Amino acid sequence: MGMIARKCFPDAVRVIDRFHVQQLASEALQEIRIRHRWDAIEAENNGIDEARKNKKTYLPEILSNGETIKQMLARSRYLLYKSEHNWTNEQKMRASVLFQLYPDIERAYGLAQKLSWIYTNTKEKTYALSRLAKWHEDVEQAKFKSFNTLSKTIMNHYPRILNYFDNRSTNASAESFNAKIKAFRSQYRGVTDVNFFLFRLSKLFA
Repeated sequence: MGMIARKCFPDAVRVIDRFHVQQLASEALQEIRIRHRWDAIEAENNGIDEARKNKKTYLPEILSNGETIKQMLARSRYLLYKSEHNWTNEQKMRASVLFQLYPDIERAYGLAQKLSWIYTNTKEKTYALSRLAKWHEDVEQAKFKSFNTLSKTIMNHYPRILNYFDNRSTNASAESFNAKIKAFRSQYRGVTDVNFFLFRLSKLFA
């Protein structure tokens, strides 16, 4: 894709879309949650096996919000994607219990939200560079493997990531147009005559 852009648009400034970067941060956060969920599932299975050996009924621990640890970790997925200002009352209660039991998830959530804040509230490239540098320091101190990988990825693509702050450009319009093309193509279950397909696209959307 990069080679196509350079060949077809040699004078264009390439920008890495902010939402792709933020998506990586969300995935890094979810990886930590998922790891704890697998630990909770294993602990529950061990508890069930132990109860069977002792001919007892296994009763999982019920947290203050009425959920088991496994349930809370599974249901926390969507609240971690959102800003805390957009949480429902139920999500606020769940987050409070989650962060109390797993402070590393709270810290990782803070890192993901701070990256989103940089994109939302920074207008100039120079400020973005300094704020991202501070964010990299926070990531290094946190010592999360998934966030360290994200941090290195950002550093390896700094120029194109920082180009976003020149005009706050995104590929939203391109994604929208691509969705229209896919919908149009799906109506005909594929394309056999490419030239005629492009002709019809130009007539409909140009």
